[in-house]
Amino acid sequence: MIRPSLKILVTLLVAVIAAMFLLRECSTQVRDNTRRFYPGNGDTINVAIEYSPLSLYRYDDTLGGFNYDMLRMILSREGMKLKFHPVASIDGALDGLESGKFDIVVADIPVTSGFKEKYRFTEPVHLDRQILVSNDTTVHSQLDLARKTVYVPSGSPAADRLRNLSHEIGDTIYVIEDSGYGAEQLFMLTATGEIPLAVVNRATAVRLAADYPDTDISTPISFTQFQSWVMSRDSTARADSIDAAITRFKNTQEYRTLLRRYGISE
Repeated sequence: MIRPSLKILVTLLVAVIAAMFLLRECSTQVRDNTRRFYPGNGDTINVAIEYSPLSLYRYDDTLGGFNYDMLRMILSREGMKLKFHPVASIDGALDGLESGKFDIVVADIPVTSGFKEKYRFTEPVHLDRQILVSNDTTVHSQLDLARKTVYVPSGSPAADRLRNLSHEIGDTIYVIEDSGYGAEQLFMLTATGEIPLAVVNRATAVRLAADYPDTDISTPISFTQFQSWVMSRDSTARADSIDAAITRFKNTQEYRTLLRRYGISE
């Protein structure tokens, strides 16, 4: 795993503390909302949600994030009881899904054939693509990744995409799946020069790039892909219910407003 400098360690420590605070805050807020709207109505759905600018973050005294807001809106419409569990590692969240600790994993996970063999994806919630985050001035296109080292979060489908891209360009791309950091942290490590290259979803990169304008996020790594939430392949009835709720919500003006607020493609 990469060993960041003191400056970036302080930044990452702040992010970890924020994530711990979010965990407490999420549990409190969702319990309060559940009690107010739907006392005793069905089983609680345990949602592992990635701590990232797109899924879940804290600003001022408010929790936000596209996925977090969308889930809360669905809750208010459908009468579902949710409990959020903020996570920094996609790998750990997927392990929790397989063990039954979580019912849904909400993160920057595109729908890929490899992942579809292992998990059930919900109805797509939006569109996105994987892009390169670069602090390497010699990289201007996918072809320039030959013999370069690229970091991705452990468990991310971006690792498979980079391996396929390695075959497409006819040269080796060295892929490091980092188990210690998520997409936001890898972006920050790249932006501050601790690592040269990383791959994250475009929507996440665009929101973070506002604070790091010198970081290059212009090189796409994948085509536009459906972005969905992940469930166990065994949870057929619950997954059908979630799919129906997502489909209904996507037909509302609230959904379109949410997309515009976060600058996301439908």
